[in-house]
Amino acid sequence: MTEDMITEEFLRSIDVHTVLPQQDPFVMIGTLVHFEMMTSTTQTLIKEDNIFVDDGFFNASGMMENIAQTCAARIGFYNKYILHKDVQIGFIGAIRDYVINALAPVGSVISTRVDIQEEIFGMTLAQAEVSCEGKVLATAQIKLSVKNIE
Repeated sequence: MTEDMITEEFLRSIDVHTVLPQQDPFVMIGTLVHFEMMTSTTQTLIKEDNIFVDDGFFNASGMMENIAQTCAARIGFYNKYILHKDVQIGFIGAIRDYVINALAPVGSVISTRVDIQEEIFGMTLAQAEVSCEGKVLATAQIKLSVKNIE
């Protein structure tokens, strides 16, 4: 599969559980809606029964996990659909400049975009932005490492 064959419709048809190492109730993304080698975007409906919802809002820890899983979905999609490999387990190496401007209320749909800044020796550095209805809720820089599975 080449990048020009990857449509939003195709991405929305994928069950995110198949591209993530996490499983319910710890899945914090809804749908992969955009994939390119250097940029990916997910959309997530914030549900009341989410384990990171406090007092009707998706909390800061949930947003950080959503960012990490957006990165994981990008890697998982690439492995499964481009390289035809298994999903790999990743680890957060560092989080920098995590800024929360607002929390997402239950019932809202958040969009999370990760832009890859650098990939080297199994480490990925990405800039992330979580938004809702055109408003930036959170930004962060995240460094991830992927465990190679033989």
